[in-house]
Amino acid sequence: MSFFQNTCKPEGLAGKMMVKMMNNGHAQMADWGFSHIEANEDASILDIGCGGGANIAIWLKKCPNGHVTGLDYSEVSVDSSRNKNAAAIKENRCEIFQGNVLQMPFQNDSYDCISAFETIYFWPEIHKSFKEVYRVLRPGGRFMICNESDGTNPADEKWTEKIEGMKIYDENQVKSILNQAGFINIKVDHTKKHWICLIAEKSNERE
Repeated sequence: MSFFQNTCKPEGLAGKMMVKMMNNGHAQMADWGFSHIEANEDASILDIGCGGGANIAIWLKKCPNGHVTGLDYSEVSVDSSRNKNAAAIKENRCEIFQGNVLQMPFQNDSYDCISAFETIYFWPEIHKSFKEVYRVLRPGGRFMICNESDGTNPADEKWTEKIEGMKIYDENQVKSILNQAGFINIKVDHTKKHWICLIAEKSNERE
């Protein structure tokens, strides 16, 4: 397995190195993404594809009286996230699970906000994955997606050649899949660096 394949599913020593690199390398983009969303201090949060746990730590600061859950299908990522957020876990403010976005072990209508940083590139059956996100999000809740590649920079396609299973989506593709999953009021922002942030809502009307 190539080193860069660890961006998809970190494994072994190389995977441990990768999650540390991602915590640092994605920090600026994550800060930009977080500037687009607010949450109540007691909000219930889910971060999917939590990687090294840096974004969980940010959510914990934004929601000091809330609870933050992390999910990742890499054992290395889960261990890293747990280590980084050990104090919050001990205080019962945080839980981190190993699992797949297609079959999340959570109840319907569980979370006020769900985030996905640099991860939907690797989600299997993305239409079904977004419907699963919709299922566990509370009515009126928000789903935030942040990517460093918005699908408009041809230079980014080199990563899809290096990393098996990676797909870069443009704005229209993501919005279409979100709409099909039931999301409404989709807001989008870009940067000159081709970063993209999308925030979508789940209707307040219970189905």
